[in-house]
Amino acid sequence: MSVPVRALPLRWFARPLILAVAVLVTLFAATSFLGLQYWQERQAAHHFIEHSRQVLETLDRLRAIVAELETERRGYLMTLDPAYLKAYGVSDESVRREAQALQMLVADDPLQGLRAGHLALTVTATLREIDELLKTAGTSGLAALAMIRSMDEVRSQIDQMVDHERFRLADREARAEAFEQRWTSLIAGAVVLVVALAAAALALARLEAKRRREATEENIQLQSDVAARDIKIRRLFDANIIGIIIWEVEGRILEANDAFLRIVGYDREDLAAGRLHRTDLTPPEWRDRDVQTVTELKRVGTAQPFEKEYVRKDGSRVPVLIGGTMFGEGTDHGVGFVLDLTALKRAEAEGREHERRYREALMELAHANRVTTMGQLTASIAHEVNQPIAAIVANAEAGLNWLGAQPPDLERVRQTFDWITGDGMRAGDIIGRIRALIRNAPPQKETLEINPAVLEVIALTRSEAFKNGVSVRTQFAEGLPPIQADRVQLQQVVLNLIVNAIEAMAAVSEGGRELLISTGRDASDGVHVTLRDSGPGLDPKNVERLFEAFYTTKPTGMGMGLAICRSIIEAHGGRMWAGANEPRGAFFQFTLPLASDETASRPLEADEPTGQRAAAR
Repeated sequence: MSVPVRALPLRWFARPLILAVAVLVTLFAATSFLGLQYWQERQAAHHFIEHSRQVLETLDRLRAIVAELETERRGYLMTLDPAYLKAYGVSDESVRREAQALQMLVADDPLQGLRAGHLALTVTATLREIDELLKTAGTSGLAALAMIRSMDEVRSQIDQMVDHERFRLADREARAEAFEQRWTSLIAGAVVLVVALAAAALALARLEAKRRREATEENIQLQSDVAARDIKIRRLFDANIIGIIIWEVEGRILEANDAFLRIVGYDREDLAAGRLHRTDLTPPEWRDRDVQTVTELKRVGTAQPFEKEYVRKDGSRVPVLIGGTMFGEGTDHGVGFVLDLTALKRAEAEGREHERRYREALMELAHANRVTTMGQLTASIAHEVNQPIAAIVANAEAGLNWLGAQPPDLERVRQTFDWITGDGMRAGDIIGRIRALIRNAPPQKETLEINPAVLEVIALTRSEAFKNGVSVRTQFAEGLPPIQADRVQLQQVVLNLIVNAIEAMAAVSEGGRELLISTGRDASDGVHVTLRDSGPGLDPKNVERLFEAFYTTKPTGMGMGLAICRSIIEAHGGRMWAGANEPRGAFFQFTLPLASDETASRPLEADEPTGQRAAAR
């Protein structure tokens, strides 16, 4: 993984040893600068002190020369002995030379320079005055006193300069001593700081060494983990449980295990020769999906598993499940897995075939159940068919009588023929419904309304209900939207439920035998049909088992009727259940989804005339 460039300085300066070295280098630079400054100031202080000492020495020499000159001149003036003037002129020259030297030494000091200049003038004037006294001197003490007074003034000026220079010398020596003390303190502080930094650096070095040791141990552990993981991956790679490939993102396959080679039908020589490429293995209709996969890999680094097909070396196709991931950022290599789905697809096809056969068997059972139920309703069906046939015969006889009358009543004959026609159509409808229920036709869904379909079944079972003393009532919701269903299968469900309810109530000796059939709009956006009877009811423990195959509560039952009913309802996308009715009996209810286009049948308004509603139904 790449590291941002601006993160490097922070990482390096965060290292303790480098930080300590940087502090030591900084301290060394500061110490060197202070040392140079100290050396310069010390040299200046020594220069100032040496200069002051030279000034004092010059003043001392000047004072000694003046004292010697005074002794010579005063001895002569007192005794007029020429021996005192033996060195005449030497002392004068020495005084002038020392006065000039003093002026040069104190030239940088305005006050001392002024005093030195004044002293030089005073000395010159005094020497000139002494020379005048010597020329006109006699043996008199007044001249000697005058000379002494002149020399006192010179000595006084010399003493002032000596005092000032000694004061400056003492101040400079004090400052030099204080500077030495500060420098000593600074050196001591620097030594303490260096020792502290050295200790800190040593501690940091130990910490850094510990950290490096821990990092080394961690790296060793990580390398061991990586090696162990590589071994596991290599073991998985060589185990050939699933196909594993290492590829370039553009499609070239660099490495593959034997499982993958078996899937695509290639061998190691083909792999080594570079003849395995994703584009060559992918059928044309799957290449757009591969482009999406490459985009996903470049964006997020991982391709979620998806199904596709590979073209084998022999040209056949094999269904596979593939997925993959990149090795990391900044690389175009990755690893992928390939799972052969041939067996799964074959199993799915076999499952679909088994399901188809199961549906066929179920339809055969449903047909057998319908035939059995219709056999049970033979008397009721015969009664339903006999009614219109008897009416036809009676109407035909009446028609013949009206024709035989003198004169024939043609209007009555025409009316009788209309009745015969209506009864014939009624008989045809009954026979058509019976044929539709009995025939073994394939399922065919159509858009239909639930209420008329239920009414047709009620008409077929009317005689059976009357024979068993069962009162059938209906409570249909008007304006229900159409549903998409197979009419025969749906009517079989209603027929089974009605017959079961009639048989259950036939064993009831007390109380009324009532069957209420209702329809309505379901809360889950569909329609529901409910049958409530006043029979003996259901055992709560066995309610869920009612819909199991071969489970029955009737001595002569097969246990397939309710199981087939639930299968039919669920195949239509609905659901079916049962429960206890209040105050007694049981209820069976099922729901069906609406047709895809609810506008196929217009909902009827509540205020429409009954005739119009019947016509709409």
